[in-house]
Amino acid sequence: MNDVIELLQSHRSIRKYRTQALPDGLLEQLVSAAQYASSSNNVQAYSIIRVSDTDNRARLQELAGNQAYISQAAEFLVFCADMKRNTEAAARSGVEPTLGMTEQLLVSTIDTALVAQNFAIAAESEGLGVVYIGGVRNNPQEISDVLKLPKHVYPVFGMCVGYPEHHPDVKPRLPVATVLKQDYYDSEHDIALVAKYDSEMDEYYQQRAGGNKTSNWSESMAPMFSGKLRPHMRDFLISQGFEMK
Repeated sequence: MNDVIELLQSHRSIRKYRTQALPDGLLEQLVSAAQYASSSNNVQAYSIIRVSDTDNRARLQELAGNQAYISQAAEFLVFCADMKRNTEAAARSGVEPTLGMTEQLLVSTIDTALVAQNFAIAAESEGLGVVYIGGVRNNPQEISDVLKLPKHVYPVFGMCVGYPEHHPDVKPRLPVATVLKQDYYDSEHDIALVAKYDSEMDEYYQQRAGGNKTSNWSESMAPMFSGKLRPHMRDFLISQGFEMK
């Protein structure tokens, strides 16, 4: 196992940060490294908003689920899918841009996720910790107003960045045999593999919480398909120009 693979397999979400600021120029260096992520047709359909204003950071924390580390981390970034720059470039090239296509939403969202993951890996290679904040989609219109996002741009997720105050255990992942299929989609053994993984996750949660939490991966899926559906997202995306035609 080489150093890159070892770094990737040591990822954990950091929710407690030291007060230490990033050295001058490091954030820009990390963003530059992130930009070398793969991008569909090189559209690079993303923008990253660095939120330094204290009042704005506090407001975003409130809108994104009152997660205290949004204000505590040295940096808070909002990764946005951005088709504005691209459509304007196409128009300058002499074509009438076709807007609101579902493919544009997919491409910009995927590009944003890829650049963010590149950023996270680069940050961790420098001894920093990160945690993604999907809570920015709780109130996407209000967050867009704070960030002054124009049409054809939407906030995909936030990211806290800073020097870790703690180093929690690495959370186990699904068995490779569950996600790596050979030639076709074969789920014959998935139930047994997931059951084994559930036992591993239950042990992980009990150790992390000192025996005060009993849960597993299957049980943790319940909120994702009941309480965190964010039904407002479709209308919001349409209002931002992502019509999904």
